[in-house]
Amino acid sequence: MRTLFLNPPSYDDFDGGAGSRYQAKREVWSFWYPTWLCYPAGMLPGARVLDAPPHDVSLEETVRIARNFDLVVVHTSTPSFRADVRTAQAIKDAKPAITIGFVGGHVTAMPEESLRYAPVIDFVARKEFDLAVVAVAEGRPFADVKGISYRENGTVVHNEEPPPLTTEQLDALPFVTEVYERDLDYLKYNSPYCQYPYVSLYTGRGCPARCTFCLWPQVTTGHTYRVRSVGNVLDEVSQMKRRFPKMKELFFDDDTFTADPPRAREIAQGLGKLGITWSTNSRANVDRETLKVLKDGGLRLFVVGYESGNEQILKNIRKGVSVERARRFTRDCHELGILIHGTFILGLPGETRDTIQETMRFACEMQPETLQVSLASPYPGTAFYDFVTKNNYLTVDSLVDETGYQKCTVSYPEVSADEIFKAVETFYRRYYFTPRYIWKSVKKMASSREEAKRLLGEGVQFIGSMAKRRRIANTTRKGVAQPETSAQA
Repeated sequence: MRTLFLNPPSYDDFDGGAGSRYQAKREVWSFWYPTWLCYPAGMLPGARVLDAPPHDVSLEETVRIARNFDLVVVHTSTPSFRADVRTAQAIKDAKPAITIGFVGGHVTAMPEESLRYAPVIDFVARKEFDLAVVAVAEGRPFADVKGISYRENGTVVHNEEPPPLTTEQLDALPFVTEVYERDLDYLKYNSPYCQYPYVSLYTGRGCPARCTFCLWPQVTTGHTYRVRSVGNVLDEVSQMKRRFPKMKELFFDDDTFTADPPRAREIAQGLGKLGITWSTNSRANVDRETLKVLKDGGLRLFVVGYESGNEQILKNIRKGVSVERARRFTRDCHELGILIHGTFILGLPGETRDTIQETMRFACEMQPETLQVSLASPYPGTAFYDFVTKNNYLTVDSLVDETGYQKCTVSYPEVSADEIFKAVETFYRRYYFTPRYIWKSVKKMASSREEAKRLLGEGVQFIGSMAKRRRIANTTRKGVAQPETSAQA
């Protein structure tokens, strides 16, 4: 079947791509590559990836394009599920014979509920869906395809899980960058902490960490870090400058690229020979010797999930990295010249007014180059979701408001949802609106006209997004009902 892999239209500037970890509107322009859709798209002749949000493709245009295909594979998420179902229904209304499959963390965690909620969905491909959707597209009967759920005579059938992909199978997958070049405009993608334009890809799947809030390892990829061979990764990277001539940075979007230090060092040494500037995700526990090898191999920046500055909260979420270990790691990075984009989450189990203040102080102490503050989002399928539902801490079932901004969906006896929501802006202001950070930004802008344009633009976007958040808080506080845009089915 001619197959369309679709990241559907959504709210304006909604970053809900298949590579996005928090599907929500960002404080500044941000779009992640739909990497998960691109792997199977590269395995099927005549397939196409349509990433509607960054390419500004409307619902009407999406339906028109979809009519030229026999199978549409829709990547969905908990925040966007209901809106994505409406898109699927519009496609089915225009072409009743079309087959529609849904993939992603939400339908993996809740396949039966999703199929019962939305009759328009013909099947759900769970977890890593590469081989399952290819098998469907090749015409194999649903009953013979591992890893899918579907209806049969009014009953939802869940086929057995296939084993996770091995190194040999991951190496056999097409290079996603070939599909990027074919179907996407890489200049439409941006990550505020990466140099623009950037390109991202995975070198492996899964994460050995046990963080209770993190969706992908718990629901989709598992806790074993399965990797592509070093030669396979370097082969793909070696072709990227030709494919994306304006690319300034490569981002490895593995959950924890540094989980296998010897392999990370070997890849870095190869990247150094290629002259590639790169960044990646890391836990705050990498040894100094490895950090130096990575830096010498072209590493520019780590995205580090500090989450909290409170030791008990880190234990509650099974982070596996202490505050003191994070301090030592951060000190090593600063001394070696490795930049850090620090990510923090407010509203995790154990949060109080005092722990929020403690985390703000810790962030200022760590002095990351840039900062991201998220609201704790209980995704179905995670231990965090089970915790808040069991203890009646879940206040609403929609993770975003009617415009796509994150909502605070948890409230604790010690601190309310409204207080947690408002603390995000306080956190940002306390970090960014300081003489030290402003002076650093002025020096950056003085060094480059391009950097000055970018920083000023992001500053305007950030201030505008904070103003919108205040309006959301005021509306909620006045008791005006928020329209439900998505929820667990």
